[in-house]
Amino acid sequence: MTADQLPVVVVGAGPIGLTTALGLAHYGVPFVLLEEDATLSSDTKAGTTLSRTLEIWNRYGAVEEILNAAVRIDEIGDIDRATNTPRASVRLAELVNDTQFPFVINLPQQRMEPILAAALERAGHTVRLQHRVTSFEVLDDRVVLQVETPDGPQTLEAAQLLACDGGRSKIRDALGVPVVGETLPERYMLIDVAVDLDVDNARDYPYLAYFADKTEWMVLIRQPDNWRFLFPLAPGAETPGDVDLLVKVKQFIGEVDRIELLGTVIYNVHHRVADKWTVDRKVFLMGDAAHLITPMWALGLNTGALDASNLPWRLAWVLRGWADPALLDGYEQEQRPVAVNGSGEMAEAARKYMSHQRGAVTADTSDWATAYTRTLLGVRLDVDGVGDWSMVATTAEPPAVRAGDRAPDLALQGPAGRVTVHDLVRESFVALYFTDVRRRPKIPLNDSPALRHYAVSRWDAPHDSGLRDRSLFDPGSVATNRYGVPAESVVLLRPDGHVAAVAPLSAGVAFELYSRVTGRPVPREEG
Repeated sequence: MTADQLPVVVVGAGPIGLTTALGLAHYGVPFVLLEEDATLSSDTKAGTTLSRTLEIWNRYGAVEEILNAAVRIDEIGDIDRATNTPRASVRLAELVNDTQFPFVINLPQQRMEPILAAALERAGHTVRLQHRVTSFEVLDDRVVLQVETPDGPQTLEAAQLLACDGGRSKIRDALGVPVVGETLPERYMLIDVAVDLDVDNARDYPYLAYFADKTEWMVLIRQPDNWRFLFPLAPGAETPGDVDLLVKVKQFIGEVDRIELLGTVIYNVHHRVADKWTVDRKVFLMGDAAHLITPMWALGLNTGALDASNLPWRLAWVLRGWADPALLDGYEQEQRPVAVNGSGEMAEAARKYMSHQRGAVTADTSDWATAYTRTLLGVRLDVDGVGDWSMVATTAEPPAVRAGDRAPDLALQGPAGRVTVHDLVRESFVALYFTDVRRRPKIPLNDSPALRHYAVSRWDAPHDSGLRDRSLFDPGSVATNRYGVPAESVVLLRPDGHVAAVAPLSAGVAFELYSRVTGRPVPREEG
């Protein structure tokens, strides 16, 4: 990227806008983040973050502060309200060999956003508050925006415009992009209460529990310093008063010695998706601007985080000249099916399951498959444009990796000590050569900032092999077995942690795979 490179403009500083900005900062893409309000949101909103989103924040350098502020949970409860008996819980410890985060977290959005903004400030960037986009024009080589600011009207020129401005996106409306889907007649009510369910009124509920019931289901969420309840309101029902709300809570949890209502919010239930997500490779819809998903099973915010994982690295590769602009087309190709036919349908099936309706989700094949699916680790993207994607783990045991899979994040021993697979791909594509280093395989030198090469072997590379600097020791072949590819295979990983391709090991194969994905040859080390 050159010094006079126009910035990318991100509109909207909610969780997806902030995460996208962190991604752009991580890859060194110049950007400006605009928020029309005077402060970040203080509304009671999303509270549960899944493992895949934690992986994304880890790549972007924001996860530690999030974890310090959150409650970590290794079990998602499933309780039948009529009998108050547990059904099969989701045991997230099943994922210890798949991710650094074999748990989900509870942290309300109004506490999450300042942490993400602080991480952005540490990276040298700020949110421009009270900056409202009034209009924009898409030109051949840029987007020109008119912005109302505290200092008066301003004109901004951008390389791209990323609309992270929510379900009522003004950017989307200005483009004339229709939204397809439905808003359900029922609404959801979310309430926060101060109540002791740990000591004096011990209930021993999982800290994230779903109470299924044909008449009225409920979700119980342990926040860092209070409890949250989510339940449906019948179509046309009036909003309950404070006393009625507390009575309703006690209908689920029983009598307690003290309870205080802290806050409430009511919101509509959607399954609505924008007809198109990109315009001329210049404007991109992200998060709720692209898809409004019923927030069951935490699929709303977390589906948006997948968008914020997919697009920033593509922009970086194109702006650096490391990829053809056609690489940007993969964003909508890969993410739209996940939102339309994946998250949306899964959330609707979950809603029916909670209320014992037809069309509900059926049991998964194993504890591992259930945990893998519910944490969004099972998302496989359509990387080849053939319609092959998935959100659901369909086998009882982990299968061999395929193109599009999120790469399992296992620990290996590298040249400088312990490293995980996702650590390796923070900055670049990575080719993993599953081979036997005793045989001195021809592993290319790491002389490109865009593509790195590493042999993976249960044999530690001898010091006279010439491979010590690009060999990963895999004791017991744990990673080799988890990836499950044939011996002498190459697995090409993308910077977002997804498998780009799997192929037999041959001379120059990783370079060919990289060029097939990006449309450009592998660049050499600068300078």
